[in-house]
Amino acid sequence: MSTTNIPTGLHFPAEWAKQTAMWLSWPHKEASWPGKIDLIYPKYCEFIKVVSEGQLVRINVADEAMEWFAKQQLQLAGVDLSEVEFYHFATNDAWCRDHGPAFLVDYETKEKAIVDWGYNAWGGKYPPYDLDDVIPTKIANHFNLPVYHPGIVMEGGSVDFNGAGTLLTTTACLLNPNRNPHLNQQQIEGYLQKYYGVEQILWLGDGIVGDDTDGHIDDITRFVNTDTVVTVVEHDKNDENYYLLQENLQSLKTMRLLNGKQLNIVELPMPDAVIYDDQRLPASYANFYIGNAAVVVPTYRSKHDDKALDIIQGCFPDRKVVGIDSTDIIWGLGSFHCLSQQEPAV
Repeated sequence: MSTTNIPTGLHFPAEWAKQTAMWLSWPHKEASWPGKIDLIYPKYCEFIKVVSEGQLVRINVADEAMEWFAKQQLQLAGVDLSEVEFYHFATNDAWCRDHGPAFLVDYETKEKAIVDWGYNAWGGKYPPYDLDDVIPTKIANHFNLPVYHPGIVMEGGSVDFNGAGTLLTTTACLLNPNRNPHLNQQQIEGYLQKYYGVEQILWLGDGIVGDDTDGHIDDITRFVNTDTVVTVVEHDKNDENYYLLQENLQSLKTMRLLNGKQLNIVELPMPDAVIYDDQRLPASYANFYIGNAAVVVPTYRSKHDDKALDIIQGCFPDRKVVGIDSTDIIWGLGSFHCLSQQEPAV
């Protein structure tokens, strides 16, 4: 069932809400990790192992051959394959946060639905993306779920939710003319409110250096409960991230939630700069995934890794915080949150 008339009551839950599954699209595009794709599988599978100890993991693969290869890699990592399901939905790339299904739920009626936003590979940067663009509808049809098509471009990594009516995003991404040039800020807010079931949009400015998504929120600031965010800060004034992250920090301090409360702000350090092939990569501890049993945090062989893990553990006392080395994965310009999309339970 496809429609644009979305019923009230459906909303996009906070990531810490109970999940049925984590969705992934198996990495296979060598151009996303030039010269390195074979190196990412052990850590990618470790990510799956940790999350699958608390919920199902559902993986999009192109065909039987890719499924077989994935199973070989997962078994090497000691993953319990009874907690992993494969779906033969071919993709162009691995970034399921952005091309995957946006699941909405109505906890009262126990309904679940999917929003299929348009997807254009971050402003047409990496064609082709036709297979990725139709993934949400394929999943909705398979599970016989209602699917809604807003008709505009939107990526999951560009938005973060507190589960209580507030959405956090950036002007650098959502107002970029390479996404929806025909829409102004007020019009985009209307789409966000209608199709994510939120009441309030909070806007930050720029994303971190090296982020090819034009400033996704999931690399800079994340809700960890209904009124608390963690936000990355750079302490080295000579670092090119210093001023833009200070600007975002100051903006957060002025924000108020729907109930009038100020945000509780927890500062998270940035890792040491990760440079590969003369390119600054968008390494950030904020790109963590919140699963049912664990929070998986990317680490970067940095002196700040342990401090970042301690801070995030303090935000999630009821979950195990697990750091996984993302130094090779970040060569693809994203990490664990970018690679995944949660399916909430109802």
